[in-house]
Amino acid sequence: MTQQQAQQRHGPTIGANSSVGAVERNGINQVPESERHGTPRSLFWPWAASGLSLLGIAYGIYMMGLGLDPWQAIATGAVGFVLSFVLVGLVSVAGARTGAPTMAIGRAPFGRQGNKLPTLFSYVSNVGWETVLVALSSLGGSAILARLAPGVFARPDGTTPTTAAQALCFAVTAVAVVVVGIFGHALIMKVQKYLTVAITASTVVYMVLMADRIDPSALGRGSSGGIGACVGGVVFAMTLLGLGWVNCAADYSRYLPRTSSGRAITGWTTLGGVLPPLVLLVFGVLLNAGDPKLAGAAAADPVGALAAALPTWFLVPYLLTAIGGFVSGAIMDIYSSGMSMLALGIPVRRHLAVLVDGVLMAVGGWYVLFVSPSFFATFQAFLSVIGVAMAAWTAVFLVEQWRRRRTGFDLASGRTVGWPAVVSLTVATAVGLGLITSADPNIAKAVGFLLTDGAAHGTLGAMNLGVVVALAVAAVLYACTAPLADRPAPEGA
Repeated sequence: MTQQQAQQRHGPTIGANSSVGAVERNGINQVPESERHGTPRSLFWPWAASGLSLLGIAYGIYMMGLGLDPWQAIATGAVGFVLSFVLVGLVSVAGARTGAPTMAIGRAPFGRQGNKLPTLFSYVSNVGWETVLVALSSLGGSAILARLAPGVFARPDGTTPTTAAQALCFAVTAVAVVVVGIFGHALIMKVQKYLTVAITASTVVYMVLMADRIDPSALGRGSSGGIGACVGGVVFAMTLLGLGWVNCAADYSRYLPRTSSGRAITGWTTLGGVLPPLVLLVFGVLLNAGDPKLAGAAAADPVGALAAALPTWFLVPYLLTAIGGFVSGAIMDIYSSGMSMLALGIPVRRHLAVLVDGVLMAVGGWYVLFVSPSFFATFQAFLSVIGVAMAAWTAVFLVEQWRRRRTGFDLASGRTVGWPAVVSLTVATAVGLGLITSADPNIAKAVGFLLTDGAAHGTLGAMNLGVVVALAVAAVLYACTAPLADRPAPEGA
């Protein structure tokens, strides 16, 4: 393949500048061997930072809000976190083997044009998560500012933050995310390492200050949820964590040497992605078990609710911790969403794609902050819908990875549309969406169409099995139909 053909197919092939202070020049091209560096252990830091957010404590509260008792919330959360992040780890292996970002690798099974469908799903997922994280920063930050300076940042009631306070916090977080995203991989890896250390320290202080609100005896209280609630808890935990990252996995492993251990890549990715949020989830469950009223407050503003009992002197460090955690996750999302935009074939440089994402993030933040009737309802609906599509895509990707375990992905394939992959993704996503429910009235109209009214409001609806079903359906369909596309065309065809 010529240099010109490579640029047309994979994006600009300008060498990356690995300097932290320079803008990354690699797009969706394969990273040359000469620029590969590091070890699988380095993957621990970005994934640990991505999940080291105070939102992880709210996850524990949300899990109990599904009708689970404390032990069930911890167990189902742990299972869902591990299962989903093992998928992230497996997809990460492809990054080291090819040197390409995730959605560019997806061209192998889906074809150059067919890959635009899952890439669009990926783009929506990334921008959606950016919006959620930055909106949360705005909600929590403005609530804390209202406590610190009620005369400036609070409405006449003295507690409700003003629109200006929310807009200020949103702008600060959004600008930080966009700037780091523009500089790219080298700065992200460096920033995430320091953020992990800083946020860990301040989170430990937070947990110490809140320790007196924990009642260990409360773990044995509360009514247990049935099998439907437990399955729903595992699925919800999967969408909270790993299924939101599978489409980004190879973006951060593609700079590793090609010969890096696949087991080590999977292991360090999973450990980094699961350990911090699992510790925070357990703490959130303990908090909620001791104070059940937290659930209602956290549904509207999780960061503000978690700060309600803090002493005033710690509010500023808490605000910085919260914003740092959200920035950490949003940085990875905005970087990967830029990769997805390039994989869609839009003729724009990677750093300019980040600016476009920033604009979309602002529009989405406006909806979450000022239009959505409930943050938690919209958040849960977003997770379920995008989780179905990403589960189906993951199944196709991993089946193809297994099929090419000896030869590797064929990124130079001239296939326009990989019909087995496209059909498998489409059918599995449609079936999955038909089996999930949503508390957001605007989204509920488009999902659950395969459920009867009774099932939608009963055990089956609570399970949200559409995510798992989409994963299984796509895997089976693609495994059965992909070999047909490998057969050589008849002579004279």
